[in-house]
Amino acid sequence: MIPFLRIPFWPWTIPTFGLMVACAMLAAYFLLRADLARRGIADKNSGEAEALISFPCLAGFVGAKLYHLLESPAEFFADPLHLLFSPYGFAWFGGLIAGFVTFAFVAWRITRHNAAAGHPISLLTIFDAGSPAAALGYGIGRIGCLLSGDGDYGIPTSLPWGMSFPNGLVPTVERVHPTPIYEFIVACGIAWWLWRLGASDHSVQAHTGSVSPSGARPTTASFRRPGEVFAAYLVLTGAARFLVEFIRINPRSFFGMSNAQTAAAASVIVGIILLRWTSRRNAVT
Repeated sequence: MIPFLRIPFWPWTIPTFGLMVACAMLAAYFLLRADLARRGIADKNSGEAEALISFPCLAGFVGAKLYHLLESPAEFFADPLHLLFSPYGFAWFGGLIAGFVTFAFVAWRITRHNAAAGHPISLLTIFDAGSPAAALGYGIGRIGCLLSGDGDYGIPTSLPWGMSFPNGLVPTVERVHPTPIYEFIVACGIAWWLWRLGASDHSVQAHTGSVSPSGARPTTASFRRPGEVFAAYLVLTGAARFLVEFIRINPRSFFGMSNAQTAAAASVIVGIILLRWTSRRNAVT
Protein backbone atom coordinates (compact mmCIF):
# COMPACT_ATOMS: atom_id res chain seq x y z
CA MET A 1 0.00 0.00 0.00
CA ILE A 2 0.99 3.64 -0.37
CA PRO A 3 -0.02 5.66 2.71
CA PHE A 4 1.93 8.68 1.50
CA LEU A 5 3.03 10.02 -1.87
CA ARG A 6 6.48 11.54 -2.11
CA ILE A 7 7.00 13.97 -4.96
CA PRO A 8 10.55 14.82 -6.06
CA PHE A 9 11.69 18.30 -5.04
CA TRP A 10 8.60 18.67 -2.82
CA PRO A 11 9.37 18.90 0.90
CA TRP A 12 6.07 17.41 2.14
CA THR A 13 4.42 14.06 1.63
CA ILE A 14 0.83 13.78 0.47
CA PRO A 15 -1.45 11.38 2.39
CA THR A 16 -3.23 9.16 -0.11
CA PHE A 17 -6.30 9.07 2.13
CA GLY A 18 -6.59 12.86 2.03
CA LEU A 19 -6.01 12.84 -1.72
CA MET A 20 -8.85 10.39 -2.29
CA VAL A 21 -11.14 12.34 0.04
CA ALA A 22 -10.48 15.39 -2.12
CA CYS A 23 -11.31 13.34 -5.23
CA ALA A 24 -14.49 12.12 -3.52
CA MET A 25 -15.55 15.69 -2.75
CA LEU A 26 -14.90 16.74 -6.34
CA ALA A 27 -16.87 13.84 -7.83
CA ALA A 28 -19.73 14.37 -5.39
CA TYR A 29 -19.80 18.07 -6.24
CA PHE A 30 -20.21 17.52 -9.98
CA LEU A 31 -22.89 14.87 -9.48
CA LEU A 32 -24.81 17.01 -6.99
CA ARG A 33 -24.55 20.07 -9.23
CA ALA A 34 -26.02 18.08 -12.13
CA ASP A 35 -28.86 16.74 -9.97
CA LEU A 36 -29.72 20.17 -8.59
CA ALA A 37 -29.81 21.52 -12.13
CA ARG A 38 -32.01 18.79 -13.59
CA ARG A 39 -34.49 19.28 -10.75
CA GLY A 40 -34.59 23.03 -11.34
CA ILE A 41 -33.29 23.77 -7.84
CA ALA A 42 -30.13 25.64 -8.77
CA ASP A 43 -28.29 26.65 -11.90
CA LYS A 44 -24.96 24.90 -12.50
CA ASN A 45 -23.17 28.24 -12.11
CA SER A 46 -24.64 28.90 -8.67
CA GLY A 47 -22.74 28.26 -5.46
CA GLU A 48 -25.34 26.05 -3.83
CA ALA A 49 -23.67 22.77 -4.79
CA GLU A 50 -20.35 24.03 -3.40
CA ALA A 51 -22.02 24.94 -0.11
CA LEU A 52 -23.79 21.57 0.14
CA ILE A 53 -20.47 19.75 -0.34
CA SER A 54 -17.81 21.88 1.34
CA PHE A 55 -19.51 22.73 4.64
CA PRO A 56 -20.74 19.20 5.43
CA CYS A 57 -17.34 17.72 4.51
CA LEU A 58 -15.52 20.17 6.77
CA ALA A 59 -17.96 19.50 9.59
CA GLY A 60 -17.59 15.78 8.98
CA PHE A 61 -13.82 15.95 9.49
CA VAL A 62 -14.27 17.87 12.74
CA GLY A 63 -17.01 15.54 13.96
CA ALA A 64 -15.01 12.43 13.09
CA LYS A 65 -11.97 13.72 14.99
CA LEU A 66 -13.95 14.81 18.06
CA TYR A 67 -15.90 11.56 18.23
CA HIS A 68 -12.68 9.56 18.06
CA LEU A 69 -11.10 11.63 20.84
CA LEU A 70 -14.16 11.36 23.07
CA GLU A 71 -14.17 7.59 22.67
CA SER A 72 -10.96 7.48 24.76
CA PRO A 73 -10.92 10.65 26.89
CA ALA A 74 -8.13 9.44 29.20
CA GLU A 75 -5.80 8.98 26.24
CA PHE A 76 -6.80 12.38 24.84
CA PHE A 77 -6.19 14.33 28.05
CA ALA A 78 -2.82 12.62 28.45
CA ASP A 79 -1.57 14.26 25.24
CA PRO A 80 -4.32 16.60 23.92
CA LEU A 81 -2.35 18.74 21.47
CA HIS A 82 -0.69 15.84 19.72
CA LEU A 83 -3.91 13.85 19.33
CA LEU A 84 -5.99 16.87 18.38
CA PHE A 85 -3.74 17.81 15.45
CA SER A 86 -2.73 14.28 14.50
CA PRO A 87 -3.57 13.29 10.89
CA TYR A 88 -4.83 9.96 12.25
CA GLY A 89 -7.82 9.01 14.34
CA PHE A 90 -11.17 9.70 12.68
CA ALA A 91 -14.42 7.95 13.58
CA TRP A 92 -16.87 7.31 10.74
CA PHE A 93 -19.89 7.62 13.03
CA GLY A 94 -18.89 11.08 14.26
CA GLY A 95 -18.29 12.28 10.73
CA LEU A 96 -21.68 10.94 9.66
CA ILE A 97 -23.55 12.81 12.38
CA ALA A 98 -21.75 16.14 11.91
CA GLY A 99 -21.87 15.97 8.12
CA PHE A 100 -25.57 15.11 8.00
CA VAL A 101 -26.58 17.85 10.44
CA THR A 102 -24.57 20.43 8.50
CA PHE A 103 -26.01 19.27 5.16
CA ALA A 104 -29.53 19.56 6.60
CA PHE A 105 -28.82 23.07 7.84
CA VAL A 106 -27.39 24.25 4.49
CA ALA A 107 -30.29 22.61 2.64
CA TRP A 108 -32.76 24.35 4.94
CA ARG A 109 -31.14 27.70 4.17
CA ILE A 110 -31.47 26.98 0.47
CA THR A 111 -35.18 26.18 0.83
CA ARG A 112 -35.67 29.45 2.72
CA HIS A 113 -33.87 31.39 0.00
CA ASN A 114 -35.89 29.77 -2.78
CA ALA A 115 -39.15 30.28 -0.92
CA ALA A 116 -38.37 33.98 -0.52
CA ALA A 117 -37.67 34.14 -4.26
CA GLY A 118 -41.04 32.56 -5.04
CA HIS A 119 -39.72 29.08 -5.86
CA PRO A 120 -40.63 26.86 -2.89
CA ILE A 121 -38.68 23.60 -2.70
CA SER A 122 -39.14 20.73 -0.29
CA LEU A 123 -36.23 19.99 2.02
CA LEU A 124 -36.61 16.32 1.13
CA THR A 125 -36.11 17.17 -2.53
CA ILE A 126 -32.65 18.52 -1.76
CA PHE A 127 -31.93 15.38 0.26
CA ASP A 128 -32.97 13.40 -2.82
CA ALA A 129 -30.57 15.37 -4.99
CA GLY A 130 -27.72 14.84 -2.55
CA SER A 131 -28.20 11.08 -2.20
CA PRO A 132 -26.40 9.87 -5.38
CA ALA A 133 -23.52 12.26 -4.66
CA ALA A 134 -23.23 11.03 -1.07
CA ALA A 135 -23.10 7.40 -2.21
CA LEU A 136 -20.48 8.09 -4.87
CA GLY A 137 -18.33 10.22 -2.57
CA TYR A 138 -18.37 7.52 0.10
CA GLY A 139 -17.23 4.88 -2.36
CA ILE A 140 -14.33 6.95 -3.69
CA GLY A 141 -13.29 7.84 -0.16
CA ARG A 142 -13.02 4.13 0.64
CA ILE A 143 -10.25 3.84 -1.95
CA GLY A 144 -8.29 6.20 0.27
CA CYS A 145 -8.70 3.67 3.10
CA LEU A 146 -7.38 0.96 0.78
CA LEU A 147 -4.34 2.93 -0.35
CA SER A 148 -3.39 4.00 3.16
CA GLY A 149 -4.08 0.61 4.75
CA ASP A 150 -5.64 2.33 7.75
CA GLY A 151 -7.21 -0.79 9.26
CA ASP A 152 -10.53 -0.66 7.41
CA TYR A 153 -9.81 -4.00 5.80
CA GLY A 154 -11.58 -7.23 6.75
CA ILE A 155 -10.88 -10.50 8.46
CA PRO A 156 -8.40 -13.08 7.09
CA THR A 157 -9.51 -14.91 3.95
CA SER A 158 -8.24 -17.58 1.59
CA LEU A 159 -10.08 -16.11 -1.40
CA PRO A 160 -7.86 -15.39 -4.41
CA TRP A 161 -8.45 -11.64 -4.21
CA GLY A 162 -7.40 -11.40 -0.56
CA MET A 163 -4.79 -8.71 0.10
CA SER A 164 -2.15 -7.98 2.71
CA PHE A 165 -1.17 -4.52 3.97
CA PRO A 166 2.43 -4.87 5.23
CA ASN A 167 3.19 -1.17 4.68
CA GLY A 168 -0.18 0.22 5.74
CA LEU A 169 -0.81 2.60 8.60
CA VAL A 170 -2.27 -0.43 10.40
CA PRO A 171 -0.09 -3.15 8.88
CA THR A 172 -0.95 -6.80 8.47
CA VAL A 173 0.89 -9.55 6.60
CA GLU A 174 -2.17 -11.81 6.52
CA ARG A 175 -4.30 -11.96 3.43
CA VAL A 176 -7.56 -10.27 4.38
CA HIS A 177 -10.80 -9.19 2.73
CA PRO A 178 -10.21 -5.90 0.83
CA THR A 179 -13.46 -4.49 2.16
CA PRO A 180 -12.79 -0.95 0.83
CA ILE A 181 -12.94 -2.42 -2.69
CA TYR A 182 -16.21 -4.17 -1.89
CA GLU A 183 -17.67 -0.92 -0.56
CA PHE A 184 -16.40 1.07 -3.54
CA ILE A 185 -18.09 -1.25 -6.04
CA VAL A 186 -21.36 -1.36 -4.11
CA ALA A 187 -21.38 2.41 -3.49
CA CYS A 188 -20.90 3.16 -7.19
CA GLY A 189 -23.75 0.78 -8.01
CA ILE A 190 -25.99 2.47 -5.44
CA ALA A 191 -25.10 5.93 -6.79
CA TRP A 192 -25.97 4.83 -10.32
CA TRP A 193 -29.28 3.35 -9.18
CA LEU A 194 -30.23 6.43 -7.15
CA TRP A 195 -29.43 8.70 -10.09
CA ARG A 196 -31.72 6.69 -12.34
CA LEU A 197 -34.35 6.44 -9.62
CA GLY A 198 -34.52 10.22 -9.45
CA ALA A 199 -35.67 10.47 -13.06
CA SER A 200 -36.59 6.95 -14.21
CA ASP A 201 -40.33 7.27 -13.73
CA HIS A 202 -42.14 7.03 -17.07
CA SER A 203 -43.91 10.30 -16.26
CA VAL A 204 -40.69 12.28 -15.93
CA GLN A 205 -40.17 14.78 -18.69
CA ALA A 206 -36.54 15.39 -19.55
CA HIS A 207 -35.31 18.92 -19.11
CA THR A 208 -31.98 20.65 -18.68
CA GLY A 209 -32.72 22.31 -15.37
CA SER A 210 -31.04 25.52 -16.49
CA VAL A 211 -32.29 28.99 -15.70
CA SER A 212 -33.42 30.98 -18.69
CA PRO A 213 -31.86 34.37 -19.50
CA SER A 214 -34.98 36.04 -18.16
CA GLY A 215 -34.39 34.40 -14.79
CA ALA A 216 -37.43 32.11 -14.96
CA ARG A 217 -37.16 28.63 -13.52
CA PRO A 218 -37.78 25.62 -15.77
CA THR A 219 -41.04 23.76 -15.65
CA THR A 220 -40.98 21.39 -12.67
CA ALA A 221 -40.62 17.80 -13.82
CA SER A 222 -42.77 15.04 -12.39
CA PHE A 223 -40.08 13.42 -10.28
CA ARG A 224 -40.79 10.73 -7.74
CA ARG A 225 -42.27 11.68 -4.40
CA PRO A 226 -39.97 13.99 -2.40
CA GLY A 227 -37.95 11.87 -0.02
CA GLU A 228 -38.23 8.62 -1.97
CA VAL A 229 -34.69 8.71 -3.35
CA PHE A 230 -33.30 9.71 0.04
CA ALA A 231 -35.20 6.86 1.69
CA ALA A 232 -33.73 4.43 -0.84
CA TYR A 233 -30.28 5.83 -0.09
CA LEU A 234 -30.73 5.24 3.64
CA VAL A 235 -31.91 1.66 3.09
CA LEU A 236 -29.35 0.66 0.47
CA THR A 237 -26.27 2.23 2.02
CA GLY A 238 -27.33 1.12 5.48
CA ALA A 239 -27.82 -2.47 4.32
CA ALA A 240 -24.47 -2.47 2.50
CA ARG A 241 -22.59 -1.17 5.53
CA PHE A 242 -24.44 -3.54 7.88
CA LEU A 243 -23.46 -6.56 5.80
CA VAL A 244 -19.83 -5.63 5.23
CA GLU A 245 -19.32 -5.15 8.97
CA PHE A 246 -19.62 -8.93 9.42
CA ILE A 247 -16.21 -9.31 7.78
CA ARG A 248 -14.64 -6.14 9.15
CA ILE A 249 -12.27 -6.04 12.12
CA ASN A 250 -14.10 -3.28 13.99
CA PRO A 251 -14.71 -3.95 17.72
CA ARG A 252 -18.21 -5.00 18.78
CA SER A 253 -20.31 -3.01 21.23
CA PHE A 254 -24.13 -3.05 20.95
CA PHE A 255 -25.63 -6.56 20.98
CA GLY A 256 -22.54 -7.94 19.27
CA MET A 257 -22.57 -5.23 16.60
CA SER A 258 -20.01 -2.54 15.88
CA ASN A 259 -20.88 1.15 16.20
CA ALA A 260 -21.02 1.44 12.40
CA GLN A 261 -23.26 -1.62 12.15
CA THR A 262 -25.64 -0.18 14.72
CA ALA A 263 -25.80 3.10 12.81
CA ALA A 264 -26.34 1.17 9.57
CA ALA A 265 -29.26 -0.73 11.08
CA ALA A 266 -30.78 2.56 12.25
CA SER A 267 -30.32 3.96 8.73
CA VAL A 268 -32.28 1.08 7.23
CA ILE A 269 -35.09 1.48 9.76
CA VAL A 270 -35.33 5.24 9.23
CA GLY A 271 -35.29 4.74 5.46
CA ILE A 272 -38.17 2.26 5.60
CA ILE A 273 -40.18 4.59 7.85
CA LEU A 274 -39.53 7.53 5.52
CA LEU A 275 -40.53 5.50 2.47
CA ARG A 276 -43.83 4.48 4.10
CA TRP A 277 -44.47 8.05 5.21
CA THR A 278 -43.93 9.47 1.72
CA SER A 279 -46.21 6.79 0.27
CA ARG A 280 -49.01 7.57 2.72
CA ARG A 281 -48.58 11.30 2.27
CA ASN A 282 -48.87 10.93 -1.48
CA ALA A 283 -51.97 8.75 -1.10
CA VAL A 284 -53.63 11.38 1.12
CA THR A 285 -52.81 14.25 -1.24
